[in-house]
Amino acid sequence: MTPEQAAAAAKAAVLELGGAFSEDPRTLRRARVMGLSGWAFYVAGRGGALGDVRTDTVAAALGFIAPDAVVDGWEAARRVVPPMEVATKRLAECCRWGIEHLEGFPRVLRLVELVQRIVVSADPAGMPLFAAWRAMPVPEEAPGARAAVLLHLLREYRGGGHLLAVRASGLTPLEAIIAGPDGEAGAVAFGWQPPYPPIGPLVRRRMWAEAVTDRITADAFSVLESAERVELVGLLDSALDLVRAEPAASGSTTT
Repeated sequence: MTPEQAAAAAKAAVLELGGAFSEDPRTLRRARVMGLSGWAFYVAGRGGALGDVRTDTVAAALGFIAPDAVVDGWEAARRVVPPMEVATKRLAECCRWGIEHLEGFPRVLRLVELVQRIVVSADPAGMPLFAAWRAMPVPEEAPGARAAVLLHLLREYRGGGHLLAVRASGLTPLEAIIAGPDGEAGAVAFGWQPPYPPIGPLVRRRMWAEAVTDRITADAFSVLESAERVELVGLLDSALDLVRAEPAASGSTTT
């Protein structure tokens, strides 16, 4: 398995596992305890790793969120608590989710070992949000917590690579969302207002951007041997199966 093939094969699991804590009901309760809406917690929680920077800087780093929606979330949070504190609380929620959902994964230590090698070797050039999150101190050392944080970092790394690829393709972030699997629903979720551009002319460029994203992120996967890449993809799929099975097995509605 080549690094590029591994980056592509890992995509679905990385995106889901690396972002699952954000939608967890307990994470949203943490936002309410802090006096924040879920949206303010998300925007300031992600962007807060950059520090108390200007709103347009945060919007540029987040990339795929409509600038006006970034302003709404960022400024609402700043009136209550410094953005870096929101980011710290969000990281703690990521650790908490990892302990609850990944600590029991039988090969969690091996997952941590492989993903950590990728994250440490990843070149952050052009990816300020990934670089900022990678520099954040992790408050928990439990294997499940470390796994969750590393997967979150790998998700931010792919997200940064995708933003670079989208701009290189000539697409705007909105056009890339519209041409993607979530279409207009994705645009609405990220704060973009209609009218939206027609999808037809955008699809081919977005497919090219996805391929370039795999190529950009493949550089970090090259730190692993071919057999280790195969192993990692298998571990990610197994961890994802475990997490997806939990609600049905426990009767819980938590995701």
